[in-house]
Amino acid sequence: MQKRVMGKASFCNVQDLKGNIQCYVARDSIGEDSYADFKKYDVGDIVGVTGEVFKTKTEEISIHASSVTLLSKSLQILPEKYHGLTNTDIRYRQRYTDLIMNEEVKETFVKRSKIIAAIRRYLDGQGFMEVETPMLVSNAGGAAARPFETHFNALDEDVKLRISLELYLKRLIVGGLERVYEIGRVFRNEGLDTRHNPEFTLMELYQAYTDYNGMMDLTENMFRFVANEVCGATTIPYGEDMINLGKPFERLTMIDAVKKYTGIDFDQVPDTAAAKKLADEKEVHYEDRHSKGDILNLFFEEFVEEHLVQPTFIMDHPVEISPLTKRKPDKPDYVERFELFITGREMCNAYSELNDPIDQRARFQAQEELFAQGDEEANHTDEDFLNALEIGMPPTGGIGYGIDRLVMLLTNSPAIRDVLLFPTMKSLDKKDQ
Repeated sequence: MQKRVMGKASFCNVQDLKGNIQCYVARDSIGEDSYADFKKYDVGDIVGVTGEVFKTKTEEISIHASSVTLLSKSLQILPEKYHGLTNTDIRYRQRYTDLIMNEEVKETFVKRSKIIAAIRRYLDGQGFMEVETPMLVSNAGGAAARPFETHFNALDEDVKLRISLELYLKRLIVGGLERVYEIGRVFRNEGLDTRHNPEFTLMELYQAYTDYNGMMDLTENMFRFVANEVCGATTIPYGEDMINLGKPFERLTMIDAVKKYTGIDFDQVPDTAAAKKLADEKEVHYEDRHSKGDILNLFFEEFVEEHLVQPTFIMDHPVEISPLTKRKPDKPDYVERFELFITGREMCNAYSELNDPIDQRARFQAQEELFAQGDEEANHTDEDFLNALEIGMPPTGGIGYGIDRLVMLLTNSPAIRDVLLFPTMKSLDKKDQ
């Protein structure tokens, strides 16, 4: 509540989730005692108002109050009206105050809810089934990331928070649930920046009897559907750019993308030694354990990603960086995988899923060797998952979407913290609180 007291009559503004309205409060209408109480109310107090709607001389819709009731007292002073709450650190730490003071922040999170609801409507219409899988796991696989670890007292076992949804959802494909998806939190013990938060919302979906081409078509159609539902258009602003989700997304192999922006054709690079020589010439940092495929990916990250402003599918990644993906039959050093980039950011990651248990075991063993060499993000062998593959998994397309990044795109938000209600923050010392 905000108010302006003027003798025998006052004006105040009250707001709720739906909006803000002016109230005219007169001593003669609510009684002398109630008016005396009203004058003691502070900005930020929660009140209930009854009365009749009317228009002021300036045509503003208002309520002529017949009663004003204090429902909850605010014991802290809200930020000053005209300058609002602008300190970014306080905004993130005290999101409740941020939501009160900044209408555009509230709109962002209302829109976030609508985005997730639209995704569910689209997938439900495509025959997908929403499921839930474990967050506490003994083997955190399905992504290249360092997990958070804890101890399960009841079982006296060390467990991890999941870093991905992938391996359990694939087990459900094996079990005959042919179209499944999950929207849930995952946890990665990594850094904080404008694109990353250690806990974030991931959606993964898996569909039997399709491949990564089917996943590209599904992704294009879903992004258009959600943009239309939430924004009312398929061309949307992001920063200084207008992002066109309405036309077909560009499709480039990783090799062609690197060639387009660097002039280097990795198809003509014969081996790892030659790739490392190129990296030295271009001042691209690599590690001794990196192979030709790893270095191709480093070139892509260094020279290509920032240029992918309009929707672009980057396809056919090196096998070295894709341990759960089916190889290309005509080019076995590469896999049937794509990532969608918009505004220079990865929006999703998809595969034709590897369903050969022998090849999968070999990939896990290669990952174990990388872990032994110091790669803390390498996957570990998951025997139960291998057992599921040995039962038999049909040809499957799978995809993971960063929901927070999609919300950033559709709300024109520059940082991931702007679309998380309570982003991870460093704890304050008691003296700073």
